Amino acid sequence: MASIRKRSIYPGTFDPVTNGHIDLIKRALEIFDEVVVAVAHSGGEKKPLFSVKERVDLLKRATRGMSGVTVEDFEGLVVDFSRKKKADVMIRGVRMISDFEYEFQMALTNRKLAGDIETIFLMPNESYSYISSRLIREVAMLGGDISAFVPDFVLEAIKQKTKQ
Repeated sequence: MASIRKRSIYPGTFDPVTNGHIDLIKRALEIFDEVVVAVAHSGGEKKPLFSVKERVDLLKRATRGMSGVTVEDFEGLVVDFSRKKKADVMIRGVRMISDFEYEFQMALTNRKLAGDIETIFLMPNESYSYISSRLIREVAMLGGDISAFVPDFVLEAIKQKTKQ
């Protein structure tokens, strides 16, 4: 697939980074020259398991060797961070139809706030379409096996956090 030679931003909480997130980053790299993975300090109502520094470190490890990927944290509006990074395209992952309504609302709000930044929805590989960080955290805290959903080093970090 030919690149459209733009910098994109892929924002999220990434608590924790999953194989689905990594899949979307790889898919974005097939379209864009650069992907800035933007780790939000606050997930709104979300209470992160990992600190922002830990999430950034895990993502840097997950994307090591991927040319064109940078990982940074941000606070505030993602559209402001996008402008600061000169990224005019925002990547959003849509796993299931239930994700679409929320993501669509967010995309339209961002368009109103920053009409110069376009939102593109990408779907992960179907084998990751049901994975969410929230679900992975819940399964891990209940002692379930999450090894199929996250890289090994993320699994170990979760085990340390949940003291299994």
